[in-house]
Amino acid sequence: MLVGVLAVLAACSLTACATVVTGTATWPGATMDRVLLTAADFPQGVQYDRIVEDAGEPDGSGGPPAMLSAPEGCTDGLTRVIAGSAERGPGAAGKFIAAYDGARMVVTVLSSPLPLDRLDATAQRCAQFRAFFDPSDEGIPITTTRLQAPRSSALVYRQTMRLNDVDESVYFGFENVGGWSVFGIAFPTPNPSIATKATLPETFLEAFFKQVERVEAR
Repeated sequence: MLVGVLAVLAACSLTACATVVTGTATWPGATMDRVLLTAADFPQGVQYDRIVEDAGEPDGSGGPPAMLSAPEGCTDGLTRVIAGSAERGPGAAGKFIAAYDGARMVVTVLSSPLPLDRLDATAQRCAQFRAFFDPSDEGIPITTTRLQAPRSSALVYRQTMRLNDVDESVYFGFENVGGWSVFGIAFPTPNPSIATKATLPETFLEAFFKQVERVEAR
């Protein structure tokens, strides 16, 4: 239940209008194709899928509407900042999903920078908020906490929901790299069918910063 609610809050917005590519993908941007991590960059057994955004669709199209929140706009605040700033067009973005037993992460590379100051301001504004399935509900308490990152230029957050006296967290990462940017999200998703296990946030941060370094070396 918790993972499902967290997915409504974040994952659908980040992965809407996307199609999983199971074969060899053809990308219009040669540089994007070169810098995006591939299955070979992950341990054996990790389920890797490359994603292609549907051309011409606005960000978030096809996903569920954002849940109500107090303060307003906190359930999809980070996503809206990204959607309002990211460039669009051939070669403007590359995205993949990597799934472990214990984590499912979505990482996106953009050929344009992110407004990190606005992202951090949104995270601070939504440091404590409540999400509502219905306005008459008492709401679900959620906290957004900035974590220390191995690179000082990066923003890393833990967003924790308390539901039925149980805490569950998702993790976000953002960094600008020489005019490009990388952002990602990781969910605590058990999947015993995958032999490779993950620990959050460590496994997510390892993959996220590996992608950052690949972009930096382009």
